[in-house]
Amino acid sequence: MHPTHKTTYQPEKPRLALGFIPLTDCAPLIVAREKGLFEKWGLEVELKREVSWANIRDRVIIGELDGAQMLAPMPLACTAGLGSVTKAMLAPFVLNLNGNAITLSADLHRELVAQAGSDDADALGAALKQLVTRERAVGQPKRTFATVFPYSMHTLQLRLWLKHHGIEPDRDVRVVVIPPPQMVANLDQGHVDGFCVGEPWNTLAVQQGAGHIAITGYEIWNNSPEKVLGVTRAWAEAHPQTLKALMAALYEACAWLDEPANRLEAARMIAEAHVIDAPEEAITPSLAGRLRMGRDEPIVELPDFNVFHRYAANYPWWSQALWMLEQLRLDGDLAGGQSPDTARLAAEVFDDRPYRELMQDLGQPLPVARSKREGVHATRWQETPEGMTLGADRFLNGQTFDPTA
Repeated sequence: MHPTHKTTYQPEKPRLALGFIPLTDCAPLIVAREKGLFEKWGLEVELKREVSWANIRDRVIIGELDGAQMLAPMPLACTAGLGSVTKAMLAPFVLNLNGNAITLSADLHRELVAQAGSDDADALGAALKQLVTRERAVGQPKRTFATVFPYSMHTLQLRLWLKHHGIEPDRDVRVVVIPPPQMVANLDQGHVDGFCVGEPWNTLAVQQGAGHIAITGYEIWNNSPEKVLGVTRAWAEAHPQTLKALMAALYEACAWLDEPANRLEAARMIAEAHVIDAPEEAITPSLAGRLRMGRDEPIVELPDFNVFHRYAANYPWWSQALWMLEQLRLDGDLAGGQSPDTARLAAEVFDDRPYRELMQDLGQPLPVARSKREGVHATRWQETPEGMTLGADRFLNGQTFDPTA
């Protein structure tokens, strides 16, 4: 967990307030606090639990928070002025990969299984397409699906999944935004037919009999960037030593979390910290990589459901930022094509210079390139024979993305 390279920083601002949303993948922040890693790097950090992603965005923008756990597309959206005032943001550190799932209400799942004769993910999607088409033809209300924020990997994954099965998100269904902790109640009360959210809310829906997991985010895009450390560019430029100290603490926390022997301790740590309104038995499955898709179904081994460090997980890939911006363009949020401005925006927000400087300070390995193709690797792979091992990166729909094309 502790890099052996002797490095110290002199934080310009040692007392920090960082925001987070109650999710299992807030684990790096909790571990860094509980394991004394913030203090090790000269920081006194107050973690502030927020009620919604919009709250986090706004409080970082106006300076009430020094930084926060953010959805990977959020700093890009803020810098582009999507859904908020335009504010230049920086995402210098990725906190985790994967961690989401699409869960259907128990009633809808039963209906689709009866129609399809299978609960295979592809069969469920095809059955949903038939159901939506049939209901639309007779004028029934659209089915409602929830996501956590308009500019989130959850929204991109939900839209990819729906489109893969021939369902147009803007025409055939209704997509609404609900904060993660409110997802299960809305599903149970019939306000939504399904949602895409991070853990522990999918597992909690399954354990309560309210929902059934249809597909994981990993299956939609293997090892997609999920949460990042988000700060304003002005804050980063005013506090370069503080930023490095903060990233160093989080780097150690993420490395500790990806040791399999530490996962159960991490689940207990999160539960005992009372930062999530869910019991330990709902927090443990995703961290242990052992989930149930339905309440009475067997455990499924998913070792990469939560990735915090391996596969160069913490590196801010410029190419992945560009992919997210391209999806926003395709969905109508950004006008025009993949212009030089879009490429520059991706490089400015997912600026890897602080990360590269930190890794050099700590004597830790770095990716050779700043970008990579997505959708071409079905298993783990190496950049070069001596390079870092990276994870699978396939998309559900078989698409590929070349940032240089």
